[in-house]
Amino acid sequence: MPEVIINGPDGRLECRYMPSEISDAPTALILHPEPDKGGSMNNRVTYALYKHFQARGFAVLRFNFRGVGRSQGQYDNGDGELSDAATAMDWLQAQNPSSRQCWIAGFSFGAWIGMQLMMRRPEIRGFIAATPPAISHDFSFLAPCPASGLMIHGEKDEQVPPDAISKLVERLSIQKGVTIDIDIVPGANHFFTDHLDPMVERVSAYLDAALIEPDFDPLA
Repeated sequence: MPEVIINGPDGRLECRYMPSEISDAPTALILHPEPDKGGSMNNRVTYALYKHFQARGFAVLRFNFRGVGRSQGQYDNGDGELSDAATAMDWLQAQNPSSRQCWIAGFSFGAWIGMQLMMRRPEIRGFIAATPPAISHDFSFLAPCPASGLMIHGEKDEQVPPDAISKLVERLSIQKGVTIDIDIVPGANHFFTDHLDPMVERVSAYLDAALIEPDFDPLA
């Protein structure tokens, strides 16, 4: 998986990028958890999402937010990290000008940043939000939520109880034709410890259903 360094808003951003063999394949941007708590693009949930989108034929990019790994800058409580994500998406789209659609996936803090980016980028067709931080972070910007997606969560998550995710979705304003699915992984904690494979299987099942358009199959 080639290492890529791109110019970010506050210096270089360290990335890993896997192009697709299909010229018009969809793209996916993967975002990692809390940079101020040791999160990085090598987080096991983030990496698993990256590998799954790659296996589906997507052109896929993950990167370290500012101040993490070899990315320059300092943690900025979300504002700077949103700019980092927008820059990474610009780069990904520039590499794939014929791409038919774009997806975003994030874990915890990464899910929060990803959904903010989705509000600014109408080309984002869908999202995967793994354990979105519904208690500690404000999601009121989703007014309305512009794209369908999946929120996947652990049944035994002590940091963000599953009912907090249900309450979050109930509070969101959702556009006509947009559906937010919730999938609770039995027995899984916040980090999907010992439950990473079931989490990926459920993401896969969601994408199987979401990507049924006849003109979309990236492996066709």
